[in-house]
Amino acid sequence: MKAVPDLIAGVDRKLDALAGQSLMRRLRVADSPCAPRQVVDGRAMLAFCSNDYLGLAAHPDVIEALREGAGRYGAGSGASHLVSGHSRAHALLEGRLGEWMAPHLEQARALYLCTGYMANLAILTALGADSDAMIFSEALNHASLIDGARLAKAGVTVYPHGDVDALAAQLAASSAGTRIVVTDSVFSMDGNLAPLPALLALCERHGAWLVVDDAHGFGVLGARGRGALEHFDLRSPNLVYMGTLGKAAGVGGAFIAAHASVIELLVQRARPYIYTTAAPPALAHALQASLDIIGGEEGTRRRAHLAALVAHLRDALRLQRWQLLPSHTAIQPVIVGSNDEALRAAAGLHEQGLWVPAIRPPTVAPGTARLRMTLCAAHSHDDVALLARALNELERATA
Repeated sequence: MKAVPDLIAGVDRKLDALAGQSLMRRLRVADSPCAPRQVVDGRAMLAFCSNDYLGLAAHPDVIEALREGAGRYGAGSGASHLVSGHSRAHALLEGRLGEWMAPHLEQARALYLCTGYMANLAILTALGADSDAMIFSEALNHASLIDGARLAKAGVTVYPHGDVDALAAQLAASSAGTRIVVTDSVFSMDGNLAPLPALLALCERHGAWLVVDDAHGFGVLGARGRGALEHFDLRSPNLVYMGTLGKAAGVGGAFIAAHASVIELLVQRARPYIYTTAAPPALAHALQASLDIIGGEEGTRRRAHLAALVAHLRDALRLQRWQLLPSHTAIQPVIVGSNDEALRAAAGLHEQGLWVPAIRPPTVAPGTARLRMTLCAAHSHDDVALLARALNELERATA
């Protein structure tokens, strides 16, 4: 008689293997709102790990708008958008986001989804729904873009990070009926920007879509915070834009902006949009307050302060063995190398009350484990000076 496998023992072996490679992750519990100073697992910490780049997650105007939205629309939406869950709050937010992106997209229209992950799945599975399509994916794309490409019926080819010439050769050699180039705008583990103007020129030359995941650019890049397309002053009907609303906007969800016909195709075809309950309308209502801040004088001041903090940190770091990557965004990664050393470095910072995560494979390539520091407009220059001093001393102490 065939032996019955011990399923739990098999799972435990996999966990032991992860632990042996210093790849185990753990959940930490925050007991306070998202902000630079948080209580985490009962301990006061100075956090350099959230993507709340403008410090809006605990902004009083956003909190009040969320409270008002709950009072007006209730706690939940009750159904998917196409059944009964599409509220006036969703419609108003989508209309405003469409207007925001209109300088960069012809006949712009926006669609609000629950998460950026779902938005990327929606774009790629809808545009890549035909077997004669081909997706050209940047090597360092976010996991949601990779998974969206895998779920699409289209073929997939990967081009090297930032390599416009390699992509040009791939597009020229392709006979696909639909060609879709997809890239992050700001790479979440490196902090650098994609060469979007060159990518868009290629896509227009070859009649391809350019899908831009601006998760870490919306709200931060551009004079008015409208993201990477504003930063590079791009406009094209070939663009399909995704911006998240739980990072710099401080609330939750994401939006897709594109030509109105593309958005209508997503409404009809995108399963991650069609078959999920709509996000609570109170969130959409609160996001109106976020957009007021991002697009106003306060948003301009916050972006200027954030840029000054980035410059301060880069000027204050004096690293010898560890490598500060060439980023001028709010994402400031330091490559440590091995998984063990990255964990020890994060633990050393934690002992000093500084919350900086160690990022390890498979999120980054083997041998490039790193400390991923993110700065926020709610940080002070003293906060940044404290972090830089701690990193400098920790590197010397672990030499």
